[in-house]
Amino acid sequence: MSTHLSTYAQAPEESVGLVEPQLYQHTEPFMLQCGTELPGYELVYETYGALNEARSNAVLICHALSGHHHAAGLHHESDRKPGWWDSCIGPGKAIDTRHYYVISVNNLGGCHGSTGPRSINPETGSQYGPDFPTVVVRDWVHSQRHLATHLGIERFAAVIGGSLGGMQALQWSIDYPQALNAAVVIASAARLSAQNIAFNEIARQAITSDPNYFAGRYSDNNSMPDRGLMLARMIGHVTYLSDDGMREKFGREIKSGDLQAGNDVEFQVESYLHHQGRSFVAQEFDANTYMLMTKALDLFDPARSTSDSLNQALAASQCRFLVLSFTTDWRFSPERSQEIVDALMAARKNVASAVIDSPHGHDSFLLPLPRYTKTLSAFLAQNLANL
Repeated sequence: MSTHLSTYAQAPEESVGLVEPQLYQHTEPFMLQCGTELPGYELVYETYGALNEARSNAVLICHALSGHHHAAGLHHESDRKPGWWDSCIGPGKAIDTRHYYVISVNNLGGCHGSTGPRSINPETGSQYGPDFPTVVVRDWVHSQRHLATHLGIERFAAVIGGSLGGMQALQWSIDYPQALNAAVVIASAARLSAQNIAFNEIARQAITSDPNYFAGRYSDNNSMPDRGLMLARMIGHVTYLSDDGMREKFGREIKSGDLQAGNDVEFQVESYLHHQGRSFVAQEFDANTYMLMTKALDLFDPARSTSDSLNQALAASQCRFLVLSFTTDWRFSPERSQEIVDALMAARKNVASAVIDSPHGHDSFLLPLPRYTKTLSAFLAQNLANL
């Protein structure tokens, strides 16, 4: 990362406050990459900050696998939970809402209000369930483009995402090269490794093996595959952490039981994973959405259409890039980010990159790590100056 980048003028970090979701309704038929046509769709989104007169300061936030539109501020409902990226979005924060108008969208196929498996299929009058068609990253980008047009935004100042969100930012630069000034790709990859695909399949098998899954028609059977979804989340969560981070946080500490006798022993790390799994189920995340999102991860590969050449796939991109990774992230390792950087350099694109030292594994992209947030802030400050 260039050392001459300067950060915004310092201001007290504040929340964007209480936020209300908004609904975009696309009433025209929408053709998906799989060949299925939706009669229309809805996207739930939130906005933070103000759009300037030139409509040039909009930033799109793309969420990861289990994410949603509520990225910053306090939730509008009684629980008032802070957004999943509240540490980075707001006045004086890395994505500074004093300067940027930030849009965060729940992806098509999601389960937080956007059209997805829980939506009513107009052909049957029942929930889509497992019949909801396959969606891929490109479908999300195209649907987000329709939302941008609806909001009167022709060009984003930046498209930003971590993990699966970073894949969306990369796809934006390919499909709509003139529609963004910068792409920020965080803890991501241009395509999944075989190991990553394997972990996703194990998670899907955990869900489908639940007797309450009913081939995805659990809603019709007044049931929920909570056990399978809990196991899927536990599997995923292990991969988001690092060995060093888990050792530092849990070690071999005992939560309960008699270690010497070996009776009813529960380690602290086991208790933690059980809690994470139960919390995920309590959030009522939809199992069919989990299946759909992991498949979208598996299928992402923009180089496939260019004889496996990522630099050719990125040849049309015109924006500036920031590519960030984390030292202990083994799910989306720094080597995967370096592949993107190398391809961008081979395609002679404007790219800055940094590997951030962190013990927190893949989850690092969600945390307010000082070097990470300062690097992101500096890049976006320079980006604002170049609009």
